[in-house]
Amino acid sequence: MQYFNFKFKAMGTPCEIQLYAASENHARQVSNSVISDVNRLEALYSRYRKDSFLSTINHHAAMGKKISVDAETAGLLNYAATCYQQSGGLFDITSGKLRQAWHFDSGKIPAQSSIEQLLQQIGWDKLDWNPPVLEFSILGMEIDFGGIVKEYAVDRAASLCIEAGIHHGIINLGGDIKIIGPQADGSPWKVGIRHPRKANAILQTFSLTQGALASSGDYERYILVDGIRYSHVLNPKTGWPVRYLSSVSVVGDFCVVAGSASTIAMLMEEKGAEWLTGLNLPHLWSTVSGEDGGSLLSEKAGDLAV
Repeated sequence: MQYFNFKFKAMGTPCEIQLYAASENHARQVSNSVISDVNRLEALYSRYRKDSFLSTINHHAAMGKKISVDAETAGLLNYAATCYQQSGGLFDITSGKLRQAWHFDSGKIPAQSSIEQLLQQIGWDKLDWNPPVLEFSILGMEIDFGGIVKEYAVDRAASLCIEAGIHHGIINLGGDIKIIGPQADGSPWKVGIRHPRKANAILQTFSLTQGALASSGDYERYILVDGIRYSHVLNPKTGWPVRYLSSVSVVGDFCVVAGSASTIAMLMEEKGAEWLTGLNLPHLWSTVSGEDGGSLLSEKAGDLAV
């Protein structure tokens, strides 16, 4: 059994496949299959591509029309609906329009009037989802799978590896991770969680032999004005960035669940930690004031079971 490492870029982020295989040919076949599927999902659901299916959906949305979707897209929409319900409306895939007000390379915060105007076109409850038909009754709405599709791609990548006979590996798409069994010698994979305030520093390191890890934080894109950090994690009800938690990491069986859970916790602000505890999933959080907590905080070098 040999170790192989394949690096590539997709969905706007560095990606990596680590796996053990009997031969280089087998490893390359599996990695090529994974990379092809990740690229397929990006082509379908990227908001940056005019030829993506997401752009087609949003073209219909802008005109207040309806559109029938395929089974895979319907699955993503069903999951988005579940997240919306379980988060009390905080996880909302129609909130991407707020980026028209928030420009994180400008160094300026938007006017309240521009935010309020956009809020009129935001709200999962304002569209009609009757599978497989998605109908928009309000002109100018749009959806964005940015909070779901990369994590979904991670889970699919792991499944493709397992189907191809890989039993030891790790998928990493820009920090969203899925473990495919332990390393070939049975040892766990070492996973580090980034420190939200110290560049190139690790907040916590622990071991995983299975499961998935995803994180959300205010450190990737933000505006710093008068000493106040305004992050890209935006509350769809107010249109303003969250201001309590600086980062959240969650471990679960599936990356898409871990990812949505970490995002919802960020959006819940002061109630996020308590909500995470109720999920019974291993997690770690940090506040903007520097406080850390969660069930992962005390994890040492031992294996983490999920």
